[in-house]
Amino acid sequence: MGIIKQKVSLKGVRFFSYHGFYPEEQILGTEFILDIDTELVVYGSGGDDISNTVNYERLLQIASEEMKIPRKLIETVAHSILERIRHEFLAVQEIRISISKMHPIMSAEIENSGIELLFSR
Repeated sequence: MGIIKQKVSLKGVRFFSYHGFYPEEQILGTEFILDIDTELVVYGSGGDDISNTVNYERLLQIASEEMKIPRKLIETVAHSILERIRHEFLAVQEIRISISKMHPIMSAEIENSGIELLFSR
């Protein structure tokens, strides 16, 4: 018998936040798109109990709380989200956080800029 890995994700979560290195970004704000993937090994069906998985409502709550705190770098936001998930869901083996800043203020027209963090236990 093999190992069963279960992925729980949030995809394309949109936030309007005030993250940015430049003062105008912190004043005007912009749209961000967040993806979270978690992966854990499961044993059996989990008995239809939410405590045997990752509650994606809780993932959304963590992300929402962190996205409300203005920061200069989206890397800092992603690290904060990742650390909270890592400490709350100890069974999670892997976490991927991706944040895209839509239409960043730059000298060219850019759809988005982004970062991605990967964590493995």
